Amino acid sequence: MGNVTKKGIIEEISRRTGLTQVDTKIIIESFLNAICRSLENRRNIEIRGFGRFKIKEKKARLARNPRTGEQVKVEAGLKPVFEASKELRKKVNGGIKSVRLTQDNAGGQVAGQDASGVLKNSSVAESSNSDQN
Repeated sequence: MGNVTKKGIIEEISRRTGLTQVDTKIIIESFLNAICRSLENRRNIEIRGFGRFKIKEKKARLARNPRTGEQVKVEAGLKPVFEASKELRKKVNGGIKSVRLTQDNAGGQVAGQDASGVLKNSSVAESSNSDQN
């Protein structure tokens, strides 16, 4: 399963709408440029049913170089972020219910329960229970 490229999106929209790929490319690039300009001007973009593009301020902090262990100062800055809408998250998850993990007395993962309380990964739970007997 590969990544979808801008070219792939243009081809798909062109095929579905009957517009030429040249016209579709102009529309897609104009859309992306409008998002970039808004973020450059520190304006958030909200597309209902899809999500929000916004700017997040990152504070200056001390970090550590993983190779040398040396402390490095990271400057404050701005970071563009995307937050998916509830509708998009539901579509991406395809109706999969979230799993809540439970732990044994030693703090290890035993099993999970979905939102309806159904036990998942019960073979792990059974092996943990047999260890306690």
